[in-house]
Amino acid sequence: MGHTSKEERLVTGRKHGVRRLQPSVMMILILAWAMVAGACADSGAGDTTTSAAAEEEPTTTAAAEEEPTTTAAAEETTTSVAGEALAVTCDPVSPDTEGSLTMWERTGGNAQMVDALVCAWNGRNPDRPISLEYIEHTAMVDRLARGLATGDVPDLMGMDLIYGPQFTSAGQLLEVTDLVDQDLMATASPGHVATATWEDSLYGVPLYADVSALFWNKDLFEAAGLDPETPPTNLTELHDMAAAITGIEDGVYGYYLPGNCAGCNIFTFAPMIWANGGKIEPAAPGDEAMVTPEVIAPVLEWARMMHQEGLIDPAAQSEDGATFAQVFGSGNVGIMGTGNFNITLVSGAEGIEGQNPDMNYGVTLIPGLNTGDVASFLGGDIVVVPQGSERLDDAVDFMNFILSDEVQVEVYAKLLNMTTRTDPELTDNPYYAEVPLLQDVAAAIEIGQTPFTLKFFELVNSPQGPWLQMLQRVYYSDDDINTVIADAKAEMEAIINE
Repeated sequence: MGHTSKEERLVTGRKHGVRRLQPSVMMILILAWAMVAGACADSGAGDTTTSAAAEEEPTTTAAAEEEPTTTAAAEETTTSVAGEALAVTCDPVSPDTEGSLTMWERTGGNAQMVDALVCAWNGRNPDRPISLEYIEHTAMVDRLARGLATGDVPDLMGMDLIYGPQFTSAGQLLEVTDLVDQDLMATASPGHVATATWEDSLYGVPLYADVSALFWNKDLFEAAGLDPETPPTNLTELHDMAAAITGIEDGVYGYYLPGNCAGCNIFTFAPMIWANGGKIEPAAPGDEAMVTPEVIAPVLEWARMMHQEGLIDPAAQSEDGATFAQVFGSGNVGIMGTGNFNITLVSGAEGIEGQNPDMNYGVTLIPGLNTGDVASFLGGDIVVVPQGSERLDDAVDFMNFILSDEVQVEVYAKLLNMTTRTDPELTDNPYYAEVPLLQDVAAAIEIGQTPFTLKFFELVNSPQGPWLQMLQRVYYSDDDINTVIADAKAEMEAIINE
C-alpha cells in the first residue's frame, strides 16, 4: 500500500474492510468498558507509597474471569517474517523455570496484546522467557507498594500509564533513559513517554495503546442530507450536523455524551478542551487547576447547548460506562467520541459477530472550537522496572524488542491493535490496509494526550470527584459556567495540596 498523508487519512473515513483475526466479543467489550469507565485507571487507586502492612493480601490471580492469564487459551498462531517466525500464542512459563523473568500485568487491560508480546519474546528468547502473572486491577497499586516495601517485586511489569507520575516521582522505578534504543524511542507514543518521565529521566516505554477519536455514522449523515464523507472539523460544525441528524427517525440523536461516567468524559470530552490549549488537572502540589478558563468556558457552554437543544439522548444522563462502548454501534447516534476498540465492536472480526457490520462510518480526530485544532486521549500501559529488580538489562531488552519494527507490525498491527510508535512506515502496513479505519484512528497516537497528575483518581476518575461533578452541573443545571469552573478549580487544588 502506498503512503498516504496524515491529513488524507483523517477525513477519508473510507468503507471499512475487516480482517478476521480477533478474540471473542466479550473480551473486546471488557477491554472497552475498562478503558472508558476507568480511562485506564484503577478505581481502587491509592497512595503508591503506602505501607506493606494492610488488612488483607490483595488478590493475585492466575485466572481472572474477564482476562486470560496465559496465551495458551488461543489457537497456536505464528507470524511469517524474514527469518524465524514470531509466535503470538504459547504455553505459560513457570516462575521456577531456569533463567525466567517474572512480569506482572493488571487485569482489565489488553491481555490479548500482552500475552502475544510475551509469547513473541519467549519464542525468540528461550533461555530467558517471561513468566507472566495477572494481578487484579483493583489490587495492583497496593500489591506493588507492598512488594516495594518487602523486596517481593517482579523483574518487570506493565503499569497503567496514568500511574506513571506517582511511581516515578516516589523513586520506586528504575531509570532506563540511556539504556533503551534512542532511535526507537524517537517515534514512541508521546503520551506514554510523558507519563513515564520524571525530571527529564525515563522510566518506561509503551506496552500498548488505546486512543479516543470521533466516529460519525455515514448512513445517518446521508439520510439527513449531509455529505457522508465530510466529518465536523470544529464544534460549531459538530453542533450543526448533530442538529440536522436529530429526529430524522424515532430515537435518533445527533451526538452522545455520557452523564454519569467520569472516565468516559475524560476519554472523549476532555480532548475538546485540550484541542484549544485548555488544561484541566493540576500535576502536583502547588500546581494550578483549570488553567485558561477563557478556553474551557466556551467548550462547556457548547456541551450545555447540545443538551438543552435535545441533540443528546436524555437517557445518556444515567450512563456510567457499562454500555458506553455499544452506543455508536446501535446506529442511532450520528456523531460520537469513542475509542479504537469500537471498530472491532461495530464491524466484527474473526470469532466476533459485529454489532452493526453493515453500518457505514468514518473516524477522525476529536475537534476543538476552531478548525485544525484536534486532540485525543491516549491511554494504555507502560513497561517499567520496579526498584529491587535484578534483571534490568533483560527488561530493557524486552522494551527494545516490543518497540522494534518487526514486533510493531507483525504482532501489534497483525492483531489489529494500535502500534505504539508513530512512524508512518509502521502504520502503513498490510494488516491496517485491510482495515483502513485503523489507519485513520492510528493518527491519534501522535497527537494524543494523557493527564499528568499525582492524584488522577481523586481529581478525575472518582464518581464523587470534581471533574464529573463539574460536568454534571454543566450538562444538567443552569448554574453559571464561570462559577462552575471556579468551584472545580478550588476543589481540585485542595485535593492536590492535601
